[in-house]
Amino acid sequence: MPHKPLRAIGLMSGTSLDGVDAAWLETDGLTITRFGPAVTLLYQDDLRADLRRLLDLAPRLTPDDPFLQTVEDRLTRDHAIAVSMTGRAADLIGFHGQTILHAPQQRRTWQIGNAPLLARITRIPVVHDFRSNDVVHGGEGAPLVPLFHAALAAALPKPLLIVNIGGVANITWLGAGGEIIALDSGPGNGPLDDLAQRHLGAAFDENGAFAASGTVDEARLRTLLADPFFARPAPKSLDRLSFQTLISRATGGLAPPDAAATLAAFTAAAIKAAPVPAPPVRVLVTGGGRHNRAIMAELARRFPVPVQPVEAVGWNGDALEAQCFAYLAVRSRRGLALSLPTTTGVPTPLSGGRLALPPLTS
Repeated sequence: MPHKPLRAIGLMSGTSLDGVDAAWLETDGLTITRFGPAVTLLYQDDLRADLRRLLDLAPRLTPDDPFLQTVEDRLTRDHAIAVSMTGRAADLIGFHGQTILHAPQQRRTWQIGNAPLLARITRIPVVHDFRSNDVVHGGEGAPLVPLFHAALAAALPKPLLIVNIGGVANITWLGAGGEIIALDSGPGNGPLDDLAQRHLGAAFDENGAFAASGTVDEARLRTLLADPFFARPAPKSLDRLSFQTLISRATGGLAPPDAAATLAAFTAAAIKAAPVPAPPVRVLVTGGGRHNRAIMAELARRFPVPVQPVEAVGWNGDALEAQCFAYLAVRSRRGLALSLPTTTGVPTPLSGGRLALPPLTS
């Protein structure tokens, strides 16, 4: 018997630390029956700076740390505002939270965010903690978007490569026979954002203008691509700071625009080198990185097929990850898989997520 579709609001605050995206959709956990509004609430500069500080502190923090709890409260209240900005009623919220640590080899992944507080403010049940069950069962805990990509792309020609470039870059490869393969391919905007902050005083390299003004240092690029991560088979995943020391060494002494150009090429080259069974007939790019013309030019140079933003097929690249967590929230409530052996390395298809309910009212 088919399930009745649920109205869900997905919330995603990615590793780029720029803000929270909220998106409404209706789904039964298999097909998307309706899309609704999508909004973005940008973090204030002080919250963004505190979140970036948490990334460095996370390995030494405990959940009861006062600074962490203060930041988590502010973060959660911003998410509640984003929910209200959609202007839509919902049966469920999918709350990803903010990743501050991802170390699946240590069976650890940490997304901060106070789900009971969010449920209390919004008066809507909240599904959260999407990644922990996967990691506990030996999976990478990421990426989780592939099943949503597959639902969106059901009618598109295959093989298809969908590239998401946030703080970290990840790919979904969809085969003509229904195969789904996914992995984190390498760095995304994260290192470029840090470089822009240091040298431009800006949160990011707008439109990739800074990187586009430089020249790629091919020798340094080869050094970056020699990291053992790229020889590992899929599935595999990354933390936003996974390459921080390597990047610092490999770009040291370069003029800042050349360092930015080299990092943009690093992101694109790692995507092209990702192990997939067959070349794609098309590459669709989502996430903030699709606005970076240096990254997009490097991808177009490396792939002999069309490389386009996802808007080329009618998707909303600014909302896609938030939409995904609305979709996954419904799948979680229905006990459906959020991850597969070929997406995160779990032994069998695995569900996940936990539920926080709003307080009872008389």
